[in-house]
Amino acid sequence: MHPTTRPILTPLAAAVTALAAAGLPHAAWAQTATNAEPDVVNLAPVTVSTGTRTAGLKVLDSPAPVQVIDGGSLQRGSQPDVIQGISRIVPSYTTDAKGGDAAALTTAARLRGLSPNQTLILIDGKRRHGTANVNVTGSPFAGAASADLGLIPGAAINRIEVLQDGAAAQYGSDAIAGVINVHLKHSPTGGSLSADAGQYFDDGGRTGHASVNLGLAPLASSYLNLTFDAKYHGHSDRTDLDDRFTPPKLTSTNADVVNAPGYPYVNHTFGDPSIQQQLFTATGGIGFGDGLEAYTLLTAAHKYGEAIQNYRGPSTARSVYPLGFSPVEVHGEDDRALTLGVKGRLAGDWRFDLSASAGRNYAKVLNIHSVNTAWLADTGSKQADFDEGFLKSTQQTANLDLNRDFAVSGWATPLNVAVGLEHRKDGYAIGAGEPSSYYKGGAAAFPGYAPSDASSHTRTNNAAYLELAASPVKPLSLNAALRAERYSDFGSAQVAKLSARLQAEPTLALRGTVSSGFRAPTLAEEYYSATQVSPTTASVFLPNYAPAARLLGIDPLKPEKSGNVSLGAVFTPTERLTGTLDVYQIKIRARILQSGSLIGTLNGVEQSAAVNKAIAVNGNTLPSGINSTSVAVFTNAGNSRTRGLDAVLTYIGESGDWGRVDWSAALNVNKTRLTEVANASSIVGGQPLLTKSAVSALETAAPAHRVNLGALWRAGAWTVDLRENIYGPFSYFTSINNVTFYENRIGTKFTTDVDLNYAFDKAWSASLGATNLFNVYPDTLNQEYRQALTAAGRQNVQRVSSFAPIGINGGYYYARATYKF
Repeated sequence: MHPTTRPILTPLAAAVTALAAAGLPHAAWAQTATNAEPDVVNLAPVTVSTGTRTAGLKVLDSPAPVQVIDGGSLQRGSQPDVIQGISRIVPSYTTDAKGGDAAALTTAARLRGLSPNQTLILIDGKRRHGTANVNVTGSPFAGAASADLGLIPGAAINRIEVLQDGAAAQYGSDAIAGVINVHLKHSPTGGSLSADAGQYFDDGGRTGHASVNLGLAPLASSYLNLTFDAKYHGHSDRTDLDDRFTPPKLTSTNADVVNAPGYPYVNHTFGDPSIQQQLFTATGGIGFGDGLEAYTLLTAAHKYGEAIQNYRGPSTARSVYPLGFSPVEVHGEDDRALTLGVKGRLAGDWRFDLSASAGRNYAKVLNIHSVNTAWLADTGSKQADFDEGFLKSTQQTANLDLNRDFAVSGWATPLNVAVGLEHRKDGYAIGAGEPSSYYKGGAAAFPGYAPSDASSHTRTNNAAYLELAASPVKPLSLNAALRAERYSDFGSAQVAKLSARLQAEPTLALRGTVSSGFRAPTLAEEYYSATQVSPTTASVFLPNYAPAARLLGIDPLKPEKSGNVSLGAVFTPTERLTGTLDVYQIKIRARILQSGSLIGTLNGVEQSAAVNKAIAVNGNTLPSGINSTSVAVFTNAGNSRTRGLDAVLTYIGESGDWGRVDWSAALNVNKTRLTEVANASSIVGGQPLLTKSAVSALETAAPAHRVNLGALWRAGAWTVDLRENIYGPFSYFTSINNVTFYENRIGTKFTTDVDLNYAFDKAWSASLGATNLFNVYPDTLNQEYRQALTAAGRQNVQRVSSFAPIGINGGYYYARATYKF
């Protein structure tokens, strides 16, 4: 028989059981719950596959906290993006507001306050390849090169399982914070059409989006599920006036800027990039009898993104841009992944799954509406658009998983034994741009990748694991895992995990986990190299492996090692009321962080000859007019400790004359501290490896707590989803000289989301809604810092914090129409 998609959260009770075990905020179950009979609470079992290899494990009985997000809930709310959808449902999962430059073109997200690279992404249980676009902003998301979930269409998703627990012993590197497992649709029938449009309250961000999902059965005992998705998201502009071009700083050489459109608001760099993307997924399978099935998974995506850079005045290249210009950094990104596999049963009741996967993320980098002033002066060429090179990340993985239950005399359940092997090959490459893009300092804003940046690297990894799970006595379930890995470049690692769950009372269960973990540096963290320039400053990102990094006393990267401890409780006092509470501690040794800005020259005065020498040794040539230089690099900067708490309370309301209201409250508290900083006495003549700004990006630049309050009301054909989001205070430091630091404080913020849906019949429905209904913005930046920027002649156009998870654009409103068949 061909596989069918079992309705994971179809009855109301399925939502209840999922919530009881996982602490799922209401938006994840609301859509499914409201389709159930209003007066019936049926505690049907809901199974999960993440965090366990035991077949048929109920989420209610999971020894680790797993939150199940129904695929339909991802379509609710504002902009149709899977990353944003998860972040508004799971309080401990946060995204960046604006990466800046190329980082703005790939949304980064992190779990439990750790790095995005410390959460493993799976698609249908298979490891997903990472993005080639590494984040080097110096923000809490610095270093992010993990899989881009924004390239998976929401309409293709059946459910998402979020394991908030260290799982390196089960799944390998990157699972220090947890695992996000995206289960795609496998249905051979049905489908949907959806279209939505919206924009920000204060203009910009105009969005149009459409998707179609279709289930087919082309052969007997087969399924083929297809999803097509297209989206356009326009620029937004939240940039302040550019003080460099206002009296009395406006000079005769730049006097013509007053004729530029929008003067004095000529700079447009602080806002969303424009994005055009097309996504496609296909899942397919065919059964051959006796439980044997061949399956495949294909994903493909193309994204074209434009990020506006800082404005240059008329004096920069008057013959080309008489009114000045704003360069635009462009990524033309192509992403492909294919999995082929076969699964079934072997002799002796062993279940097996043999698969091979290959993935590739490729970004062609352009710099348009720019100019290379040295190229212009030496050749007379007025070239405006430049081929800057490319970034490429690849991954090939082969897996063999075996699983069997063994009866043990006197035990409450059989002993489940799972063993497996994995072979993986990772690759990362930077390709040089055309010579004019990097010639004598390169094109304005972002010089092309020079031959000194270009490189191509691969590594291989072999792994074996053993996992045991059973209940020796009925109230107690145990799960243990061991894993050994060997890398071609980092040697061997062995990690372990032990989880337990005790049903102490009929309405109370206790759970806990102790585990060790590791994370090998991404190839991007080892080898990324680039130069960024503003009109007067240049910052070089040194590859960690390079001689230039050794010149500064930076050691080669080594893997992170971690220790996780968590304790939790699940409360089910009634069929309608559930609660969960989990506390955790995660210690990471040799944590990989982006260094602070190590200054070479400041306002024309040399601060460190070693830094400037490192720039030269790395092969970088800086353009004329630069009076301040600096470098940054990824390094094992020290040890960290993260402590936190997740708590959720949900209540499924009873139906009455006015319909039914379901309530939820979810809380995450998270705090990270550097417990030890790597010895940096040899670094560039006493400059700290981690500046006060870099430390604050790790310790204080995320909200101290986050609360989601929700109410879902349904009456007849109407559904109203109301959510209140509370983001606790946070702060971070900024500086222009690494001597004087300015604290930027962002107070507690409240945002309100509302979605009104009307179902015309079983097929057609329409929604109107708003995210951040009352148009709340982050607090403004420290005014003394902004004054210091102005005094130093630096661009000073950013008004508010770009670290704020509420975003920098204010409120967003939208309309959506959906047809199901």
